[in-house]
Amino acid sequence: MNRDKSRKKAKSKGGHPSPLPTRDEILKFIQESSTQVGKREIARAFGITGADKIALKAILKDLKGSGAVVSGEGKRVGAHGAMQAVDAIEVTHTDREGDMFGKPLKWDSNAPPPTILVRQPSKILKGRERRFTVGVGDRVLAKIVPAGDNSFEARPIKKLATAPARLLGVYEPGPEGKGGYLRPVDKKYRYEVWISQRDVNDAVAGDLVAAEVYEEPKHGPQRARVLERLGPMDASRNLSLIAIHTHGLPHFFSEAAAQQAQRSKAAPMGQRDDLRQIPLVTIDGEDARDFDDAVWAEPDSDPQNAGGWHLLVAIADVSWYVRPGDALDRDAYARGNSVYFPDRVVPMLPEELSNGWCSLKPKEDRPCLAAHMWIDADGKLLRHRIIRGMMRSIARLTYTQVQRAKDGQPDDTTGPLMAEIIPALYGAYEALDRARAKRGTLELNIIERKIIVDRESGKILGVTPRERYDSHKLIEEFMIAANVAAAETLSRSAYPAVYRVHDRPDPERIENLQEAMESVGLKFPSPGSARPQEFNRLLRQVKDSPHESMVNTLVLRTQAQAVYSPENIGHYGLGLRKYVHFTSPIRRYSDLLVHRALIAANKLGEGGWDPHRDQDLVTTTEHISSTERRAAMAERQTVDRFAALYLRDRAGAVFVGRISGVSRFGAFVTLEETGADGILPMRHLPQDFYDHDERGHRLVGRRRRLELRVGDVIDVRLVETDEVAGSIVFEYADRAGSADRGKHGHEKQRERRPKSGRQKVRPRRR
Repeated sequence: MNRDKSRKKAKSKGGHPSPLPTRDEILKFIQESSTQVGKREIARAFGITGADKIALKAILKDLKGSGAVVSGEGKRVGAHGAMQAVDAIEVTHTDREGDMFGKPLKWDSNAPPPTILVRQPSKILKGRERRFTVGVGDRVLAKIVPAGDNSFEARPIKKLATAPARLLGVYEPGPEGKGGYLRPVDKKYRYEVWISQRDVNDAVAGDLVAAEVYEEPKHGPQRARVLERLGPMDASRNLSLIAIHTHGLPHFFSEAAAQQAQRSKAAPMGQRDDLRQIPLVTIDGEDARDFDDAVWAEPDSDPQNAGGWHLLVAIADVSWYVRPGDALDRDAYARGNSVYFPDRVVPMLPEELSNGWCSLKPKEDRPCLAAHMWIDADGKLLRHRIIRGMMRSIARLTYTQVQRAKDGQPDDTTGPLMAEIIPALYGAYEALDRARAKRGTLELNIIERKIIVDRESGKILGVTPRERYDSHKLIEEFMIAANVAAAETLSRSAYPAVYRVHDRPDPERIENLQEAMESVGLKFPSPGSARPQEFNRLLRQVKDSPHESMVNTLVLRTQAQAVYSPENIGHYGLGLRKYVHFTSPIRRYSDLLVHRALIAANKLGEGGWDPHRDQDLVTTTEHISSTERRAAMAERQTVDRFAALYLRDRAGAVFVGRISGVSRFGAFVTLEETGADGILPMRHLPQDFYDHDERGHRLVGRRRRLELRVGDVIDVRLVETDEVAGSIVFEYADRAGSADRGKHGHEKQRERRPKSGRQKVRPRRR
């Protein structure tokens, strides 16, 4: 620090000690230090000697007593969140080069945690080097060495005990007064868990509880204690609570974030473009509560673009309310995205924003970021402009309403919009759809299912296929166009972009697909030439054939997973070279980061990218990709639990199902009626020896030649359901509806050597 150097020079030249620094000067020095400091370091920095050290000691005591600084080891002090010379950290991830990084186990600060590079440890014991290995998930005590710019290097000294296992499950009492058992909700948890009476914590039979495993004996059940009662398991509302607790989804906002949201108010007009005279509309599902995008279109007035369109996509200006590093931003980052369950939503932002100031409600002024786009008659993006505006939606529409209006059945809301607004939207969509077909977007036909729940009672009303109208596709194409416009803008700017990338399929997966197609007489190009158009050609070839479902499923499994990245590799599935997520900042943190970069790049005012708080985008994109996967898994498992509960009273009924996968343990079946997924285990197949043909994705009985292939439609009987684990078990039934056990179930069968690429599987006798 320049101030410190001048003090030292004054002392060395004149031979007199420097003046005693003020309390604020000492506090600033401590706060700016990268690690905790002691009285000696402070005295040396300010040139304090003699009796002044007593005064320094008094100032430090006052700072600690007031809570301005925190105490560390060896009488050292530091700012809240400052790293100690020896500190406890957790190894969290590795980068692309294989270097490990970690975070402090305790972080008492509102500032972003530091970047910590973790070195593999080494010890010198009796003249010999002894190493112990550290990996992701390990907790270690490490020597912390500053590396500049809020970065540190950690040299592990020893491993720390890992946190005790936390389980979610249903409490089932044992013998009178002697505790009970925990039935874990995790289907893969295979250990028996015993809870002593002293650890029951008032739990009663059938309660959903959070428990902590504190002992894992070599023999006998694990021992656990109940930490929290979550209510009776027979309440369907607890099914989503299971996912929330199992996956550690943050579902309570910090007090600071909640208070910040409550203080939010209408955004000022300022320098925004006034869009309030443009008849923008929102189009969402019937049960949507937040509306973060609005659309409008008109024929392009430029005579040189005959048949072209002018599109406007307006998106809620979340960045005005959520600034880099504030309480709302920290909570939004931790969540990464909203999570949607059949009966509730775990939002990324508090309700005051997600359903209030950031929701584009009709007839109310709302701040927005908007993309003006001009396309030609074939949907090619000619030019675009990103602006910051103030809008006022003229109507809140649903997909069903808009589609019915297009089909000639307008209602009181859509009727007045039929003159210009709705026809123009469909006209622009048809142009965008032509561009989509030309670039070869992957066109999978995967039916999604919707669980209908009465929000008041929590009762499951039904499970139905999710509707898919042209109105859905219209909004999708408008959003894709806006995302491309945002990506094009950022790619030409000096500001970082969070790209949505989708890599090419792995060649090995394509080879597996080739083999599967050959088994049913179909051909697919070599891995090197596999483009989305080739997949689409295959999908069109099997449309309305017995193999349609199987091929769609296998093509989906061939694809890589889309992720977020600061490095652009394009989006294979959409056939786009540049793509970001711009259209949902209420529910995706990635979109909020894109908004901030656009605001900074286009000089659109406050709330843009802060160069003084630059985020490590590699770590950030890995984090939000991880929270996205976490949310998808939580949503999928909750749907499984709701489906199991819905079918609980239908044991013994026969259903039509479609095989979605096979393994050496049996087949996986999706019911045609509800879309519920379950397992048809080998023990519930007709008695036989079965070969698992991995190449052909099928099970084949040796003697009876029963063949079960992915995509086949079969009859199954419901054996049992478990809504806690979200599991459904079927048995094979013939077309007459009776269980087909086989006439010769006990006949001794001759062993045969399985053919190459097949596994021999023998079901257990029932």
